[in-house]
Amino acid sequence: MNKIILFLLITSGIFAQKVDTLTIFSNSMQKDIKNIIILPDTYQTQNTDYPVLYLLHGAYGDFTNWITKVPEIKEYSNKYNMIIVCPDGHPFSWYLDSPVDENFRYETYIAKELITAIDKNYKSINSPKGRGITGLSMGGHGAFYLAFKHLDLFGATGSMSGGMNFIPFAHKKNYELSNRLGSYDQFPDNWKNNTIINMTDLVVGKDLKIIFDCGIDDFLYDTNIGLHKKMVKQKIPHDYTERPGRHNWSYWRNSLKYHMVFFNDFFKNSIE
Repeated sequence: MNKIILFLLITSGIFAQKVDTLTIFSNSMQKDIKNIIILPDTYQTQNTDYPVLYLLHGAYGDFTNWITKVPEIKEYSNKYNMIIVCPDGHPFSWYLDSPVDENFRYETYIAKELITAIDKNYKSINSPKGRGITGLSMGGHGAFYLAFKHLDLFGATGSMSGGMNFIPFAHKKNYELSNRLGSYDQFPDNWKNNTIINMTDLVVGKDLKIIFDCGIDDFLYDTNIGLHKKMVKQKIPHDYTERPGRHNWSYWRNSLKYHMVFFNDFFKNSIE
């Protein structure tokens, strides 16, 4: 059962900007999950369906991160006339269905439960042409992971400073990867099969629009440049950018501006 538990109204001229918190009961995980929903000013006055951008948070984060750290996403919703959805992905879900812990089924949650709820409760375009997904760090991995595996749902995907290769972090404790995938020594295939660098075959020859970037001083830079080079070798069309910056909100706040232009162009070209 879906229920909206919070409603905020922010006046903007004669129109109303709406920010919802939609709480969804996940049947796959048997718990409530919160999601921020940002609607553009025109939502209340136009009889039309809107494109939706799913915006994923990183490790140690939650569904409030984007709107708290980058409050201008409300204005991006207005400027580009799209719905923005910020799901809660647990601090360390990695947005996948864990093969070792049935309590973590965040791929199922987003791909089946959340999207279904958004399309039921909001005037959204129920098509890959009107649905994109991006995120930062863990959320960058999640955005690629979900889009690569669900080409029937997402027409465009992005990543900011994403964790594109798990393997170099196989023996580190601070990202809970072993809790989601099992230990690398015992379950190496779980790691190899669920890391983005090994999933690119899924999008060879497919019409998925891709953008990603990373700061050159980011500890995940090597995994991003490695993915870029592999995509070039496999002739997978994509936009890749590297610029000065570290793994922090200053970088992601700037990066999001470019992602918004990318997704706006995708929606305009796909829907028209």
